[in-house]
Amino acid sequence: MAEALDPALPPHIDELAQQVLAQACDGDMMLATAESCTGGLLASLLTDIPGMSHAFERGFVTYTNEAKHELLGVSMEILDNDGAVSERAARAMAEGAIAHSRADVAVSITGYAEHKEEGLAGLVHFGCAAKGGPTRHQMMRYGDIGRAEVRLRALEIALTMMRDAMTGAAEAA
Repeated sequence: MAEALDPALPPHIDELAQQVLAQACDGDMMLATAESCTGGLLASLLTDIPGMSHAFERGFVTYTNEAKHELLGVSMEILDNDGAVSERAARAMAEGAIAHSRADVAVSITGYAEHKEEGLAGLVHFGCAAKGGPTRHQMMRYGDIGRAEVRLRALEIALTMMRDAMTGAAEAA
């Protein structure tokens, strides 16, 4: 059980995090995160599970466009033209996390946990990059369900993407 996030973390997300870390440990893989709207919540979760957190290599909390550009190498062209909450930004964030770490698999989360403009609240883009594999993307529209709920649901998608990327990497090896 994740210690610092208990009891706020739903049990199924804690179990999924344990599965991802166990899979990384079994495959001798390292993980990284590039987070915006979750503000490091996924990195915190992956470092909070005793006995397996050594599979987590590093996390990037890149809330601003400048941070995405400076820490992950996301091009200003993508940020200016597509926006920070876009498929291209999510893919570039995940690829940047791979490039700027020793991780084998990296996931990115960028979105609007809440927003004043109609239709943008709950829009989240995810990217998942694995060394030697394609970068995958997923978009979710959770709607205006509240900041905490968007962030919790984002954890579930990101962890699932990491699990699937590790399965693909193991099958390719």
